[in-house]
Amino acid sequence: MKKRVLAIICAAVMLLGTLCMAGCGAESDWAAIEENGQLVIGITIYDPMNYYDDAGNLIGFDTEFANAVCEKLGVEAKFQIIDWKMKETELKSYNIDCIWNGLTVNEERKLDMDFTQSYLTNKQVVVAKASAGYTDAASLSGAILSAEGGSAGETAIAADTNLSKATYSASATQTDALLALVSGNADAIIIDYTLAIASCGTGAYADLVILEGVELADEEYAIGFRVGSDMVEKVDKIIDQLEKDGTLAAIAEKYGLTERYEEAQNK
Repeated sequence: MKKRVLAIICAAVMLLGTLCMAGCGAESDWAAIEENGQLVIGITIYDPMNYYDDAGNLIGFDTEFANAVCEKLGVEAKFQIIDWKMKETELKSYNIDCIWNGLTVNEERKLDMDFTQSYLTNKQVVVAKASAGYTDAASLSGAILSAEGGSAGETAIAADTNLSKATYSASATQTDALLALVSGNADAIIIDYTLAIASCGTGAYADLVILEGVELADEEYAIGFRVGSDMVEKVDKIIDQLEKDGTLAAIAEKYGLTERYEEAQNK
């Protein structure tokens, strides 16, 4: 009798497991996004990718790009500011559907997310005050450096023989790194080239320059979805459409990123 009861229990457990697996297999990111009517996009704020204009409207290359894709999908783009260091956790926890904010593709991140095709090229650059007199990586070995925590800039510092000798202090965002530099809390910072060219030499950043004597690795931007997400293929098809009809080229021109866009197209 006990054996029979045990067999029944085992069979029930196996059936439940099968049903759960079937249910999970039937789920998809797109099904949930379509049902919710919105794509939740993890971002940080920085010019020219996602930032606020004087009227308080969120604008930028990635902002307009995401809105164009979401229009094709028939859903709303919901932009959610995240802690960049926690981006992988936010994605895995389903707090966001994707990361779309000048996200650099690298092998380490490929373990935690699936990427769409690349759409812009980028590189990490060192920015300092023109009056500071820094010229190359060796001259920065005794400096105080900052970069956004969890960013490609932080990785670049650790990977460079000279930069890794410097005193390092992480910033919450790339914009915070710029403020640390201006206020004197950092001697130099490592940020995305896309942000550097939009900021250096203007307004509060008039005295900031890119150190041309420091060469760091070239990069590419793509959109990061959960591993195994069916959204990658779906969004890639829409990107192809936006490239063909000139939408992406027009957005790139608007935000001074034509060169970065064309380089990505030629790779």
